[in-house]
Amino acid sequence: MGIQLWQSLEPQTGDVADEKPDNKAITWQQLEQAVSDCSKCGLYKTRTQTVFGVGNRDAELLIIGEAPGRDEDLQGEPFVGRAGQLLNAMLAAIGFQREQVYIANILKCRPPNNRDPRAEEAAACDPWLRQQIELIQPDVILALGRIAAHHLLNTDRSLGALRGKQHQYAGIPLIVSYHPAYLLRKPIEKRKSWQDLKSIKSLLDTDGRPT
Repeated sequence: MGIQLWQSLEPQTGDVADEKPDNKAITWQQLEQAVSDCSKCGLYKTRTQTVFGVGNRDAELLIIGEAPGRDEDLQGEPFVGRAGQLLNAMLAAIGFQREQVYIANILKCRPPNNRDPRAEEAAACDPWLRQQIELIQPDVILALGRIAAHHLLNTDRSLGALRGKQHQYAGIPLIVSYHPAYLLRKPIEKRKSWQDLKSIKSLLDTDGRPT
């Protein structure tokens, strides 16, 4: 029944999850400012703004995509537009609202014309993402798309070969699935993506331990 919840592409609404107060606030503030000021690669010259990430900073589930697109560059938030609506519906299918997870990208700046991130750009952004992961300490990471999976797992294997398995990133279970933008182009793959979502739900229900 869950798969029907997100096939319609309708955005989901709900209560915002409360973020637990802790001593990380100043660290997050400093990190976000550092990303905003970053000029470590040439993308700073063409960005409208950086796209730091959004969501619950104590989230169980961390979602990582590849890079901001045009809408994200304008709004400063990852996964907006139709792909973002589909992601919201995918999350709702396993019992999450967008505000309960944390969403980030490999790159914090949009590549011109939405081209694929270059290796040196991903390397420049990697310390920012690593610090976000360290601060959040998620129970599970969901890598959306080939580029995110390749970077996080340091591999060049096909997405099809990486799907359907539990990987590890710094000791955190990691699941690979299709990017929502790809699913919009090839909706037939939604059934495979639904299997990935169920794997995530199973991991979260068992505190990251495989069933």
